[in-house]
Amino acid sequence: MPWPPLEPAAGPGRVADTAARSALHTTAVHGGRAAHAVHTVRGRHEFRGMRTTEHYFTVPLDHFSSAEDTDAETITVFAREYVSAEHTETAAKQLPWLVYLQGGPGGRGNRFMSLGGWSKAAAKDFRILMLDQRGTGLSSPADRNTLPLRGDAEAQARYLEHFRADSIVADAELIRRALGSEPWTVYGQSYGGFIALTYLSFAPEGLREVLITGGLAPLEGTAERVYRETFKRVAARNAEYFAWYPEDRETVDRIVRHLRNIEEFLPGGERLTVERFQMLGSFLGGNTRVDGLHNLLEDAFVDTPRGPRLSDPFLEQVRPHVSRATNPLYALMHESIYTQGPATDWAAWRVLREFPEFSPDAPQILLTGEMIYPWYFDQDNALRPLKEVAGLLAAKTDWKPLYDPAQLAANIVPAAAAVYSNDIYVERRLSLETAAAVRKLQTWETADFHHDGIADDGEAIFGRLLGMVRSVRN
Repeated sequence: MPWPPLEPAAGPGRVADTAARSALHTTAVHGGRAAHAVHTVRGRHEFRGMRTTEHYFTVPLDHFSSAEDTDAETITVFAREYVSAEHTETAAKQLPWLVYLQGGPGGRGNRFMSLGGWSKAAAKDFRILMLDQRGTGLSSPADRNTLPLRGDAEAQARYLEHFRADSIVADAELIRRALGSEPWTVYGQSYGGFIALTYLSFAPEGLREVLITGGLAPLEGTAERVYRETFKRVAARNAEYFAWYPEDRETVDRIVRHLRNIEEFLPGGERLTVERFQMLGSFLGGNTRVDGLHNLLEDAFVDTPRGPRLSDPFLEQVRPHVSRATNPLYALMHESIYTQGPATDWAAWRVLREFPEFSPDAPQILLTGEMIYPWYFDQDNALRPLKEVAGLLAAKTDWKPLYDPAQLAANIVPAAAAVYSNDIYVERRLSLETAAAVRKLQTWETADFHHDGIADDGEAIFGRLLGMVRSVRN
């Protein structure tokens, strides 16, 4: 996989004597397309103790083609800069950059209304750059409305092949150089941690240090391996939740019986099926969210002249949790983040058969986690036009590598990761397996937080991880 040209020996992460990286850079220097991104600033604002700057970057769609094409297609990547107003404008320009890699895939960068939690802690010492990863937010969008501009389903699928972590890292490196930054600090949450591992694999010279929370991806193996572990975690989390709220077990069972016999429709007209209702298991993935499931379920039923029906407040609250309208790339690209070569072939759907308690036909269903199933593209209006595209991506058999195990084993960039013992999305055992394969990566395992730990006590978690990497540096 060729890599865009990088300035020589730019930072502490460079390991020049590994054959894999030498091959990557030889190809990139002689055949890579872009050495810079076009950068424009379209807005600056100050409010609630912070200053923001809106950055737009024009980058290649395909960073890795060796074709000499001066008219090669480009896309836009948006990023918003956050700086504490406690720093003068002059002082702020001297601060080092921290780029935040959002979870997902398909999640746009956070929109802060004020600095708090981890961002408050980070803004003391950094300029924060919040990326809208390609295809999300104010970056060139990729959804049911825009993808048909590419042509037929095959053309759309080929386009989306450029929306994985390798391309996001290549974007980040062009952006770093466009900003004139020295090697910067990367903070990756969840899928952002996966991207950080790709960054350490293929562009470590752009990194000063790396922080990861709930995001140590498996470096090898299949998507099935991941789902077998996470289904077990989600089942345990269901048991834990229903032990806290036994009355909710009865409510969930009642809702399931109701949906099997009476059609209910979400605002917008889509039917709420049992399997879509199970998607409310997303609440189980975080300590800051899990109790909200109880508050949602208590509004479920209302008496009507037609008998008990699901209430409008309940259906309105359910809707955003069972639709991918705001992040269609999550459904399209999710399984691809776990493969380097083989087709995923709807791995979660196939592994589900090994866990019949998650079947929508089970006598007493369990709520599901982040798994993606093919029926999403039949039932969700935001995804229905993309069904054929999703099938082509699931069948793709030649995905590029996302990690370089040799480079990670030789890594010299200080890195620290929080591993959450009971994380239902990024499984503990697989995370620790990855940690052991990355040199200079320290881990802090804790059962005090879940996948949303940085929403729970982000200031403390960020401070601890930064202290870990700085202790090695100092």
